[in-house]
Amino acid sequence: MKFIKQMTSVFILISAFITAPFASAATPETRADGVTVIHLDEYSGYFSAKETLAGLKAGEYEFVVTNKSDKLVGFQIQNFKTHEGLDMFPLEPGEQRISRVTVTTDGVRFRCPINPTPWYDIDGIN
Repeated sequence: MKFIKQMTSVFILISAFITAPFASAATPETRADGVTVIHLDEYSGYFSAKETLAGLKAGEYEFVVTNKSDKLVGFQIQNFKTHEGLDMFPLEPGEQRISRVTVTTDGVRFRCPINPTPWYDIDGIN
């Protein structure tokens, strides 16, 4: 019986560590002017979003991108379907820039072209 209680405690602890990063994702804020804001932190090799990227709607977006690494990085965003470039810029360590783009039902994808990261695809736009 003691073994089962210990294993249950270990399972709960592991579950908390696995789900914790996903539990804190906020819903994106849409301002009075109709622009939805997404905050992205860029590290060496990956992005972290403060808001959930699931269930986004077509419209105007501001991607607030902050370089959290100790080296030069970049931000590139494209139309998901056509790969048309929507914006691209470098970011110095600690720098923050805003990319305002129109997101259509085609969706978008983004990455770092300087310190290559995989594409982050957002293709379920309604």
